[in-house]
Amino acid sequence: MARLLVLRSAPYHRSHLSATATFLLSPSNSKHPHSASASASFPSTARRILLPSPLRVPARAIESSPGTTKQEPTPAAGEGEAQEPPPPAASAFEVEELGWGTQLAVKLRMLVAPPWKRVRKGSVLNMKLRGEISDQLKTRFSSGLSLPQICENFVKAAYDPRISGIYLHIEPLRCGWGKVDEIRRHIVDFKKSGKFVVGYMPVCGEKEYYLACACGELYAPPSAYVALFGLTVQQTFLRGVLEKVGIEPEIQRIGRYKSAGDQLARKSMSNEVREMLATLLDNIYGNWLDTISSNHGKKKEEIEEFINSGVYQVARLKEEGWITDLLYDDEVMAMLKERVGQKDKKSLRMVDYSKYSRVSKWTLGLQGGGEQIAVIRASGSITRTRSPLSVPSSGIIAEQLIEKIRTVRESEKYKAVILRIDSPGGDALASDLMWREIRLLADTKPVVASMSDVAASGGYYMAMAAPVIVAEKLTLTGSIGVVTGKFILQKLYERIDFNKEIISKGRYAELNAADQRPLRPDEAELFEKSAQNAYALFRDKAAMSRSMNVDQMETVAQGRVWSGQDAASRGLVDSLGGFSQALAIAKQKANIPHDRKVQLVEISKPSPTLPEILSGIGSSLLGVDRAVKGVLQDVTSLNGVQARMDGILFERLEDLSGENQLLLLVWISNVTNSETKTAWAINFVEKDRGLLKLLLQFGLFISQLAVFVGNTIAIPDDMVQLIKELTISAAEVDNLCPELT
Repeated sequence: MARLLVLRSAPYHRSHLSATATFLLSPSNSKHPHSASASASFPSTARRILLPSPLRVPARAIESSPGTTKQEPTPAAGEGEAQEPPPPAASAFEVEELGWGTQLAVKLRMLVAPPWKRVRKGSVLNMKLRGEISDQLKTRFSSGLSLPQICENFVKAAYDPRISGIYLHIEPLRCGWGKVDEIRRHIVDFKKSGKFVVGYMPVCGEKEYYLACACGELYAPPSAYVALFGLTVQQTFLRGVLEKVGIEPEIQRIGRYKSAGDQLARKSMSNEVREMLATLLDNIYGNWLDTISSNHGKKKEEIEEFINSGVYQVARLKEEGWITDLLYDDEVMAMLKERVGQKDKKSLRMVDYSKYSRVSKWTLGLQGGGEQIAVIRASGSITRTRSPLSVPSSGIIAEQLIEKIRTVRESEKYKAVILRIDSPGGDALASDLMWREIRLLADTKPVVASMSDVAASGGYYMAMAAPVIVAEKLTLTGSIGVVTGKFILQKLYERIDFNKEIISKGRYAELNAADQRPLRPDEAELFEKSAQNAYALFRDKAAMSRSMNVDQMETVAQGRVWSGQDAASRGLVDSLGGFSQALAIAKQKANIPHDRKVQLVEISKPSPTLPEILSGIGSSLLGVDRAVKGVLQDVTSLNGVQARMDGILFERLEDLSGENQLLLLVWISNVTNSETKTAWAINFVEKDRGLLKLLLQFGLFISQLAVFVGNTIAIPDDMVQLIKELTISAAEVDNLCPELT
């Protein structure tokens, strides 16, 4: 059953448009959303059509005349030339009073709801926000939190007469600032319903407090961990490690700011990357200071002075008014029990995130109207085809997403499409194939791209196919560049007395096969040209998609990662905001009145098969975490040129392509007594099974992984046993790489 979501979009009236914009938005003039003309030379400030806050749709996104465009001379959107910033993001939702008929229907539906969807009157919704938060929908068999379901729970709870308020447990978060901003908007808008939202924060960092301070009340235990010291970004370099074990990386990074591959190819940070990261950090820290100072009614300088004093005592937060009081969890629940008027001796009536996620919006009268808007979600690294190790939520598989796009394109029931992207990129070919399909989709109906935490490199490749792009102000986007590479293992082979000989036909036949020798000058030249060609294709399509000339695009490309706010001022993004902003624009482009409810149909809703469910259960019994399988699948499916953003911003090492990829050597640079057997294991893995290249990184799970992978891809038992014997032990892993444990 398709998921339906009813939101009232940001206030927006057609009468507010200028005469020119009204003409352009008329049904007869909106059939070709990709067309552009000289009057829409974006990002020239003089040629834009400005709409009332909070929406601003560029003319390039709504004009009707097809064909190529002759560009007017416009100032280049240079790195130091910021244009007028877009208006602030729209509200997440607005609470409206339901009609008496709807209210009666809601009461009847609550009476007949099945037991697993029933909620007792006067209950408090308890949601524990911690760890990773996915941008995909989750099934009841999936673990972890889902951003769309968290947001939907806020909307439902605002209308649900059985819910008295929300009690949020906020613990360390491992998601980006884009998702945090989306949740924060929902907290702020939920408070407008008149119901309480109370936060409880046992561990306080900058990101956790940024979210928690939106609550009406905020409590922490007297022993809470507090670490408000400021923000950092870091990058690690492994070139020296690789040299010690005899590996020479051959990396082609096209773009001065393209940092993917720097961990392997460099020993220190380049000036360009340092500039890029410093700018991103300034954006994030500046936004944090702005938000916290506004929340407390203080100057930014006062907030910064407080942080620079080194805040580690929770008592100081209470003294300065940063939290409401110091209470333990049971004390907060006792207080809430009294507030909701629960007089019995039982514990506070609560409904948790998982159970409340099963409550239907239809039950609450929020099922939406007649018009349908499709939502296509694309999250994770990009690969072209499904591999044997692919699991649900393992990333963006181009061939599957293309099928969904084509289904929506061929259907007449969808009035518009929201493409929700949360991806650092991946395979360049896969990204281009999806770009083409999204362009074709936009020729048939309005398409709005909505960015979550990150839509960079291959993720931006997908987004730029949409006529309108919406990003959070701290979304990481851009990174228009490519990277490819291979490893030269000559010294390693000599060290372990391993020999490899190749018989070939064709001048460049050994370009990808030969790792036992350095590249010849002509091979190195061809290697670089192929990467340059991929970059030129990416850059030129970006320029065409964003109605810029190539020179303009070059100034904002070069592999540079931008915050959503900076990207918007340089023409890479059209509007700032979250999903609600994208919905408002989609309704406007589809000529749907702003106050009319619509049905949001989740095209990417997961539907696990029985084998997938059993696979997940079996993996847990074996001790093989889903994340481990996801990393294995991610690495084994990589091939060719990659359009991906560096992993430094996500505290993980992103992988490079190539059949001879040996990233597992990163963790064994100081191997002593196990050096020989480890090296032989490396040779075995590299020579016989590319699917096992990351096994040594997961020494603690090696036995289970070997069994799992062996059973999955039918590796002979003797080969599996050999892998076990050659693999370093858990104790050696503890000594060599304690950070893994």
